[in-house]
Amino acid sequence: MKYLVVSDNHGDRNILVEIVNRYVGMVDHMFHCGDSELAANDELWNHFTVVTGNCDYDLEYKEEQIIETEEDVIYMTHGHRSNVRFGLTMLSIRAQEVGANIALFGHIHQAVADYDKHILFVNPGSISQPRGPVQIPSYAIIDSEKEGYHLQFYNRSHQPIEELVADFAR
Repeated sequence: MKYLVVSDNHGDRNILVEIVNRYVGMVDHMFHCGDSELAANDELWNHFTVVTGNCDYDLEYKEEQIIETEEDVIYMTHGHRSNVRFGLTMLSIRAQEVGANIALFGHIHQAVADYDKHILFVNPGSISQPRGPVQIPSYAIIDSEKEGYHLQFYNRSHQPIEELVADFAR
């Protein structure tokens, strides 16, 4: 399965339109981890599974989503209520509670790829306002196979970010 993950566009709708136009039909699922600052009924969300962020004020958004695919159980949340700025412990506990093997989150505006306790943790970074050591706006594509995961992060020009790639065996 191939999953596209994006987060924290903070009102930049055009980049999401670009991503949809580029990847619809090429990935199995698209996820948005919050802080879009768009209306919950925006037609873009027909292409994404989406959660609310701390800058999303539309009450129609969900705090978390659990998606089951042929290969995976995916837990997603923005992360602000899981204190992801201070580590992944609360996120990991919740992912374990729901039986997830992939946990997606946003909020910190930094690309993260980690594997712990049989859970793949992915933060795609911020597509509009990156923070941290790698100051490149980014989104991620996860290739999920029976034997493991391959992650590649991409910039706003849809080019791979060479230093942001990871592989994890299941």
